[in-house]
Amino acid sequence: MKKVLILLVFIFGCKESQTLKKEIEYFNSSEHLANEYPFSEATIVNDIIYVSGQIGTSENGEVVGGGIEAETLQALENIESVLKKMGGSKSDIFKCTCMLKDISDWPSMSKAYKSFFEGSMLPSRSAFAGSGLALGALIEIECLAIRN
Repeated sequence: MKKVLILLVFIFGCKESQTLKKEIEYFNSSEHLANEYPFSEATIVNDIIYVSGQIGTSENGEVVGGGIEAETLQALENIESVLKKMGGSKSDIFKCTCMLKDISDWPSMSKAYKSFFEGSMLPSRSAFAGSGLALGALIEIECLAIRN
């Protein structure tokens, strides 16, 4: 019965479901704005944080050396940095999408990914290969997190 009721609410809508609609909030740190990037660092809708794709760039804006594992860790640290600026942490992440330049890097990327989240639950994840990433990066990672 409960499943039928949920389905009916979904199909026909109700006043309560309409109250869930909120404005989109855009998050940009002063550093991000100073670089005039053509995207927001994150957007927030209904307490879900959508962190823009991050590549493994260091503070100087260049992709770190060391291959896929180093780039994966740096990309995840960049995501964590965005979340910290918003008052969150990596433990708020519940979904990641990893875009690899070369799918054969998947095992090494997975090793680095797992080590980053060591000691906490692993977020759900998708990974696929693309034809090219910004700045010649080997990986780009975007994520979804819950706002506290």
